[in-house]
Amino acid sequence: MTPMVENLSAERAITLGHPSYVWRAGQERRLEMIRAHVALEGARILDVGCGLGMYVRRLRAFSDDVHGVDVDAERVAAASQSLPNIRQAPAEALPYGADTFDLVLLHEVLEHVDEDAAALAEAHRVTRPGGRIVVFVPNRWYPFETHGFYWRGRYRFGNIPLVNYLPTPLRDRLCPHVRAYSRGALRALFGGLAGRPVAERRIFAGYDNIVARWPRAGRALCRASYALEGTPLDALALSHFVVFRKG
Repeated sequence: MTPMVENLSAERAITLGHPSYVWRAGQERRLEMIRAHVALEGARILDVGCGLGMYVRRLRAFSDDVHGVDVDAERVAAASQSLPNIRQAPAEALPYGADTFDLVLLHEVLEHVDEDAAALAEAHRVTRPGGRIVVFVPNRWYPFETHGFYWRGRYRFGNIPLVNYLPTPLRDRLCPHVRAYSRGALRALFGGLAGRPVAERRIFAGYDNIVARWPRAGRALCRASYALEGTPLDALALSHFVVFRKG
């Protein structure tokens, strides 16, 4: 990690989210989900909210035409030290023409932007007809809020249990810096866009920290929770995964 990244202010990290620094099994699983629905080989790809470029770097194994944008200048500078095609821009105003990309990825990004509907509309604008928009966002009914919370005017890092089950005004007062989505809310967000979803599911966490510390127990937890995906109990999963085909 570069000194530039280490010196990110706490306030910006809270508002923009904490980027991933290490590619591990949980991220590889998400990539395989994408590959199941999108042809990546030779595709023109945009990662919106690319952070330090972790997904850009991994996607370049399939195509040389991978681009990334992020609103944070320091993260853009850090990613640009080792990756091409990294630009600074907000998700609501992408610096590309219409119908440019075969795939636009928003990986755990929409919950952080100023205007999620505008950001998704921009992703749709720059996706070519027949191309895919891939979205991962937090599930409102996951038992923990993983982005920390505010209490008496101070931000407190860490997981807070059951906060997402509170009425929306109270939940948003504790967590004004991040959204979480029910399935209905996410469908409504896509509702005005031309096209249709080709995949929609809820997914459990990768448990990478648990696997690293207690490998056998961590792998057992992965097997047990992944078996719940596609059942009513996946209402408790960590994230939504949507693949949307632009029509």
